[in-house]
Amino acid sequence: MHTDTEFLDLRGLKCPLPALMSRRALRRLGPGARITVTTDDPMAPIDIPHMCRNEGLEMVEMVRSGEAATMVLRNPS
Repeated sequence: MHTDTEFLDLRGLKCPLPALMSRRALRRLGPGARITVTTDDPMAPIDIPHMCRNEGLEMVEMVRSGEAATMVLRNPS
């Protein structure tokens, strides 16, 4: 079980890259893993939660600040 949080700064990347890279990081880290993703792609706050629902991952939190969005994601299984 993972208790650490990995941070991904994905600013400057356009979707679908932030969603794909977030999914890959969570799967690589395994069950219980959490990642904090920061992105400035306006579609990422839509695409990443959608990816989480489809992949059985959990969107823990999303905070928007200006152009950027920071999301905390968790791999529950």
